[in-house]
Amino acid sequence: MTRLDVDSTAGGLNPDAAEIAGPAECSGPRTLLLESRDVPLGGVRAMSVRRSLPQRELPLVGAWCFLDRFGPQEARMRVEPHPHIGLQTVTWPYVGEVRHRDTVGSDVVVRRGALNLMTSGAGIAHSEYSVGQDATPLDALQLWVALPESRRHGPPAFEQHAVLPDVELEAIAGEPGGATVVMGELAGVSSPASTYTPIVGAELRIPAGSSVRVPLNPAWEHALIAVDGEAAVASTALDTAHLLYLGLQRDDVVIESASGATLFLLGGEPFEDDIVMWWNFVARSHEEIADAREAWEAEGAGDAAAPARFGPVVDHGDERIPAPPLPAVRLTRRRRRL
Repeated sequence: MTRLDVDSTAGGLNPDAAEIAGPAECSGPRTLLLESRDVPLGGVRAMSVRRSLPQRELPLVGAWCFLDRFGPQEARMRVEPHPHIGLQTVTWPYVGEVRHRDTVGSDVVVRRGALNLMTSGAGIAHSEYSVGQDATPLDALQLWVALPESRRHGPPAFEQHAVLPDVELEAIAGEPGGATVVMGELAGVSSPASTYTPIVGAELRIPAGSSVRVPLNPAWEHALIAVDGEAAVASTALDTAHLLYLGLQRDDVVIESASGATLFLLGGEPFEDDIVMWWNFVARSHEEIADAREAWEAEGAGDAAAPARFGPVVDHGDERIPAPPLPAVRLTRRRRRL
């Protein structure tokens, strides 16, 4: 999915893109609730999303740098071709079907139970259309994983995984819970999806009236969002309007729910570097962002002399989302304050 909320006003800069002085190292366990925000995307989609990451004080959780939930809502999704660099897009659907097409030849339908993973490397473009011509119920998570130096300049790729491993979560009271390992590793069980840094992304299901233990890697930082229902995590109430940051140095966390809940766990080894993130690009400098923007615009203008960094999307013509103007100030690296 593309970001359409970038501030393109003259002399202005999206606050999310501004450097935060005084970078902090992640240290120790936390139970910090951070409010998600509603972002109206408008345009041809007339959609809105709830954005849980990045947070102004917390740009990354492990390598996870972006988390949107688009839904539950009825919408006719028409996201025309748009570019990405330096990241993986992780799409985890709940309701509805979305057609994904990209520049490596993929043309697939995204639906519940299947992980759709796109690795941009140095550059990829894709489109997303809801199936059918009318507005339809849609609900999904889309997350981005920042690629490390060793992979971010590599080739683009796409993979879809319809079969993912499950883990039983130990019951402290009531019935055991369950987890689907979407990305990375949880409790010694690994997803088949390609990852390039040590991470976890997992859907957690807590039965009504139960309390379960979720094992964690104490060397990693973790966070949770509630997808459906309400839960208490480490005795802290969590609803769908917040992200709960758990910090480091936890061997496990206890989650309980009176009425039953579905949550999503994300975490990983603290990322190797600070990042610059603007529009759909994850990089390390302003110049890298400017070069990627220029390449996308040159391809759209039909400049035959321009190298095809992104390329054409399957079954699309000239339609595409143009890049917004760069801000009037220099883009700088996002640094945590937590």
